[in-house]
Amino acid sequence: MIKKHCLFCDEIVSIQSEGDYDRYIGCSCSPEGFYCLLRDSYEPIHSFPHQKKRNMFHLVSAYIRELTDCDEKVTLSADDLESITNSPNIPMTIEDKGNRLLQYLYRHSEGSGEPVVIKPLSRSYNLTYSLNLQELVYIIDKLSNEQLLIREGMTFKLTEKGWREASASAGRKKLKPCFVLISDEEDLRTVWLDKLLPKIEQCGYQPRLLTHTNTHNREKYSLELIADSKLIIADLTGQSPEVYFTAGYALGMNIPVIWTVHSRDADKLFVQIKDIRSIVWETAEDLAVILQQRLSL
Repeated sequence: MIKKHCLFCDEIVSIQSEGDYDRYIGCSCSPEGFYCLLRDSYEPIHSFPHQKKRNMFHLVSAYIRELTDCDEKVTLSADDLESITNSPNIPMTIEDKGNRLLQYLYRHSEGSGEPVVIKPLSRSYNLTYSLNLQELVYIIDKLSNEQLLIREGMTFKLTEKGWREASASAGRKKLKPCFVLISDEEDLRTVWLDKLLPKIEQCGYQPRLLTHTNTHNREKYSLELIADSKLIIADLTGQSPEVYFTAGYALGMNIPVIWTVHSRDADKLFVQIKDIRSIVWETAEDLAVILQQRLSL
């Protein structure tokens, strides 16, 4: 099997080709599973400035580990990294990071006092979205002093208090995969990334933006990705045939599709179909309100 360097946890890992993606198997990002990275994104990510890598990669590694530990499939491209690291779901405080460790122990045990081995601990600081092992050890000591867990070497046990606290916070809703299809226009892409995707995420979805080319590290349409989605938002602004095709494919798989179009193109679409009732929008702010109303139904 081919070996390759995992960019996010800095390990040499086995990979398998899967279409346009490489599957990274068993590294510290997903010790019991795998994640997929768009092959064409590897070199652009590898070329990031050192400080950007330092600020970003440990968070991406933690994101992968948490989701794959929850049995969710993780498929990434260079375009996803900014939205991951800027997501409100990334824990920033020591308290929130400690809660992620409690959640991990809760998922891997059937009750308080049941031992959970974390091995090797030196490669597991991504469990708390920490930059290094020192912060993980500090968090463990803090939780121990608060009588939330017991540590014996690499074996951890939730106390009754820790189990209750982890159980109470375990109801955090998982985000459902959602893909937004747009034409390859820089201004349109900026509007969706900055003003609309965060609003969609607040409605319980994990939106990813797809364009029909892969220039400038953008992720292009992939029917394999679409098949895993719970919702498609297809914006017809720019009149991209790929948007029609990919959204039609999603409809064929019974995936819900929400159609949108900027007012500038509303009356001159290539295809006028009675069943496509597009949301016509003028400003991103107005569209955000309408989408949140629609997704809250």
